[in-house]
Amino acid sequence: MSIPDDLLVDIATMVESEQSNQMSLTVVVNGAVITGRLAPEGVWRQRVAEVLRDSDQLGPFADIFRSPDPAGPPGPAVGATPSHLHFHVARILQGTLGIPETGGMYRIALRDVGAWTVGDFSYSDK
Repeated sequence: MSIPDDLLVDIATMVESEQSNQMSLTVVVNGAVITGRLAPEGVWRQRVAEVLRDSDQLGPFADIFRSPDPAGPPGPAVGATPSHLHFHVARILQGTLGIPETGGMYRIALRDVGAWTVGDFSYSDK
């Protein structure tokens, strides 16, 4: 989408304002299907920074994910319209697999979402 769907922007705005990571969403981006839970940008940045800090090779990159304003929370300014979706515990669906199996963290530009639905898709052999 070159112009983000207003309803999807409203969902992203609500996730940002509530500081919740319980909204499940599935999106199609350039043919890839990504499914998982949305997180506020600040929570997402903090978690990415924690993972990077624990890595011997990637530790120096952790500071990039800190707040631009050291006195404030990481993430967009309060009241700003989100430009990205931040997925936590998400998977890229490929055939009958979800990659990574344990879930990953993805940042997706709202303008790149071609289709979406509420809910987290998974496969079952049953």
